Amino acid sequence: MMNSMKTIKMMAFLAVFALAFTSCDDDDDAPAPINEEEVITTMNVMLSDGTTTKMLTVTDDDGDGPNAPVISADDLDANTTYQGTIQFLNELETPVEDKTAEIAEEDLDHQVFYVPSSGLSATITYNDQDANGNPVGLDFTLTTGDASTGQLTVILLHEGDKDAAGVSDGDPTNAGGETDIEATFDISIL
Repeated sequence: MMNSMKTIKMMAFLAVFALAFTSCDDDDDAPAPINEEEVITTMNVMLSDGTTTKMLTVTDDDGDGPNAPVISADDLDANTTYQGTIQFLNELETPVEDKTAEIAEEDLDHQVFYVPSSGLSATITYNDQDANGNPVGLDFTLTTGDASTGQLTVILLHEGDKDAAGVSDGDPTNAGGETDIEATFDISIL
């Protein structure tokens, strides 16, 4: 009986050891890092014709809170070419956190879309690309045509499919991904 008791204890010890040894396999892949959406409370679109700068701004002081964002847009001049840049801020942080550099650094995961409504006489051209040659949209050209009114929707997408149909041309329809910030500006071209 004593011998069979030692055998049972030894078998139990070996079973526990074998289970522990096989569960400590170091071949496990490390989890992929999670690249979360940006917290953005303010978006500033600056449009310069070389002489003057026009601003399109959206500010949402409470982030995703209940208060509606404040949206403003300067009138644009007809038949004018504007060099455009965009800035993203998180003003919930102290000091204010400029997210633009982070978005530029993570350019493979971000794209800014500029979508004019059908009545707005404006075209947008991307001036910057990510490492794969796909547009980013932090630097762009906006060209106005004749006098018109309409809307310009600006969308920052996170982890969209830049290879989907139309996306590299600035159409977010097939891009998927998550929206970091989106605003629609009422625009008058005079």
